[in-house]
Amino acid sequence: MQATTADLYDAHPQAVEVCDLQFRSFGRRMRFFGQCATLRTYENHLPILQALKANGTGRLLVVDGGGSLRVGLVGDRIAGIAVENNWAGIVIFGAIRDSTAVNQLDIGIKALGATARRGWKDTTEALEGPVEFGSVQFQPGSWIYADEDSVIVSPVELSLETPLVDETGATVA
Repeated sequence: MQATTADLYDAHPQAVEVCDLQFRSFGRRMRFFGQCATLRTYENHLPILQALKANGTGRLLVVDGGGSLRVGLVGDRIAGIAVENNWAGIVIFGAIRDSTAVNQLDIGIKALGATARRGWKDTTEALEGPVEFGSVQFQPGSWIYADEDSVIVSPVELSLETPLVDETGATVA
């Protein structure tokens, strides 16, 4: 990804939404983007594991973990499965674990923080469909762009080589 989220926002101010949350970055990819897949789970990593076993080429998983920092929803093993299955990245409204090992993997992850605790639930119950956090609704199929600064959402794929526009939408030379 060449353009930054700030560049994309400047080029498409009417088309993108900026997530209000201040995420931490994990994994080796600081900038990543992809078409959105979503799920909602609370302190249960199994639905995420199941989702990341699918082919993720060109996709990014957005997880509404209820904002919990108590339990890590993704650790190095689950993130490794995401890498093996070509996922571009993961955005988690919640925590990860094993951050040192996750930071060695070729994936981008945005999460609220990290913890040592793992979940012990043994069900894969989760809700798919739109999820909302940080004043943004993440729809399956929308496009997510993430970098060191922010996470933004667009209903359509954006050109990463974009001209600047002013507040009226007119191209700035």
